Amino acid sequence: MKRLALFAAFALASSVAFASSCPKQMKAIDAALPKAKLSASQMSEVKQLRADGEQFHKAGKHAESMAALNKAKGILKIR
Repeated sequence: MKRLALFAAFALASSVAFASSCPKQMKAIDAALPKAKLSASQMSEVKQLRADGEQFHKAGKHAESMAALNKAKGILKIR
């Protein structure tokens, strides 16, 4: 029982960490967009992924948010 409680506490702490990371990732994408050298289709995809990431974040789906935002950052070639 103690292990289960410890695991639940860790899972909750991890989700809070993900939640606070989403806005930082969105800011990094927003900062990189104006100077990005991408094709029109890549730019469109990055903007869509950024929007999807924000929607997932607002819905509390932080793992999905981070996946979308990390994909956008990969296209932008930023960390």
